[in-house]
Amino acid sequence: MNTDPLQTDRPSLLIVDDDTVFCEVLTEALTKRGFTVSAAHNVDDGLELARKEPPEFAVVDLRMPGKSGLEMVSELKQLDVHTRIVVLTGYASISTAVEAIKLGAVHYLAKPADADDIVKAFDREQGDKDTPVRTKPLSVGQIEWEHIHKILTECDGNISETARRLNMHRRTLQRKLAKYPIKT
Repeated sequence: MNTDPLQTDRPSLLIVDDDTVFCEVLTEALTKRGFTVSAAHNVDDGLELARKEPPEFAVVDLRMPGKSGLEMVSELKQLDVHTRIVVLTGYASISTAVEAIKLGAVHYLAKPADADDIVKAFDREQGDKDTPVRTKPLSVGQIEWEHIHKILTECDGNISETARRLNMHRRTLQRKLAKYPIKT
């Protein structure tokens, strides 16, 4: 139990990300910004920490070995509906962003996101009406990319199952996944 009066007034924040270096850097940065930070590197360990003391804030990576970050979002909301959750991912897609928000995340950020971006995301109460609306439709490549990532998420990151569902050779799918998202 922390008895330091300077620490007890700080909001609690849980980081769940399988990238240990990223966790260390983010922990240090968010501690400097006034949070009491704990970190876990998978959903099960994150839930164990959250069950002991539900955090006021959480930063959850979408894609980790084992359970996905979407499961973590859902579980955190069941523990405490007031937990403000930001989902981070290097595999951004429209479908997973929508799903994260539906499950209770306040925002969804693509990596690399820094501590200031995350703190701003926690403060969001509603959408930004000044966000520019696309004037041209998505390209075929962008639509394909979104669809592949939607199916990959549904398969919990299992490449073989995703390839089977897409009726695509596994190596072809791996080549497509190795490419960076198509710029809009």
